[in-house]
Amino acid sequence: MSRAGMQRWRIRLAGLALLLPALAMPLHAQARELLAVGAQFERIFDYQASGEYTGLGAELVRYLASRTGNTVRFRMVPWARAQAMLAQGQADILIGPYKAPERLASMAFSERPFYQDQIVFYARQDAGFAWEGDYASLRNRRLVMLNGWAYGTDWQRARPGLQISVANTVESGLKMLVHNHVDLFITNRRNTDPVITRLSFERQVRPLARVIDVQNGYFAFPRSPEFDRLRLQFDQELNSLIDSGELKKLGRRFDVAVP
Repeated sequence: MSRAGMQRWRIRLAGLALLLPALAMPLHAQARELLAVGAQFERIFDYQASGEYTGLGAELVRYLASRTGNTVRFRMVPWARAQAMLAQGQADILIGPYKAPERLASMAFSERPFYQDQIVFYARQDAGFAWEGDYASLRNRRLVMLNGWAYGTDWQRARPGLQISVANTVESGLKMLVHNHVDLFITNRRNTDPVITRLSFERQVRPLARVIDVQNGYFAFPRSPEFDRLRLQFDQELNSLIDSGELKKLGRRFDVAVP
């Protein structure tokens, strides 16, 4: 999205805020500056050279914070660290996690998701390999996954029997694949396809046709009673955007799939 396009959208959201009905829950609690954290998620949470945070998640957090009478600042850190900051109450909001059983003990998720991803394997173009959904067929393959990512229950069950390396970034995972350090890279298409283009890897890697899983992305909050009010307020405002169709429009602007 261009800078002018983002500015037009912010003006539109500001106008929408004036038209939305008042919340059933009063919003006059003391305002404060919220800390929203996340990792580099293409088109969800991006950091520009200008110092601006952009993406669907960043835009939504700005809007939802303003609607609840708060301000917000952003911080981009490695994904595992971002999750730890939230779990320890050092951040108010985590941008974009998938809902996974192992996360429920430390994260309170938004009621509804705000984007959706396809999880797939990437292979080298010359690999001549097709995956039909049988994880047993991968036992002799070298795989790489991303640190701190969740890939669904089927993958979690199959993981102990597989040869898996861990990368910290999509770029690192792709380079491991291209340089034949691994045979398959498990990731999502939204995060990965733009990086392939930036690295000029289009002729070297390809996604396998079979989708491993479809995951929804949420906002998450610390699992502590003191954050319940903020989470419920965000839920009410996000639900209004979803029900009015405004979230789908914003998703199209950022080229992000919305559930």
